[in-house]
Amino acid sequence: MSEQRHQVTVTVNGVTRRGDVPARRLLADFLRMDLGLTGTHLGCEHGVCGACTVLLDGAPVRSCLIFAVSADGHEITTVEGCVEDDDQLGPVQQAFLECHGLQCGFCTPGFITTITAYLEENPKPTEEEAREAIGGNLCRCTGYQNIVKAVLRAAEIKREREAPHE
Repeated sequence: MSEQRHQVTVTVNGVTRRGDVPARRLLADFLRMDLGLTGTHLGCEHGVCGACTVLLDGAPVRSCLIFAVSADGHEITTVEGCVEDDDQLGPVQQAFLECHGLQCGFCTPGFITTITAYLEENPKPTEEEAREAIGGNLCRCTGYQNIVKAVLRAAEIKREREAPHE
């Protein structure tokens, strides 16, 4: 007997996507396997490391803990969607590049999405606030100093890009 499948319709990075999935398909697996969006990484598969973080209706969530059917009708932003409208790097991506905020890169997608959402709520974080904002994401390579610098730099870049041009 085959497993019952469910129709899922989501808006991912601004594009409506549909899939026919088993009830127990995780959102991370749906994004990676069904939609081919491999930027979302699976680390611990227990929601601890943050590598699988995506934005669900603008809020960071661990996609390894959510079933794809639960996301039906919602908007999802993955690391691939954290770019500017003209496909230039988003502020957080640009800041990671400038501040050397990544090494192996495995944890980076989770940091990018987490920080992107955070800066919407707090556009001028202090260093302490930046550290707190990334506290739920684990990195085994960097020691976090450059990631904290990247949070602060991303806030600057975001403000610069949003400032009216004369």
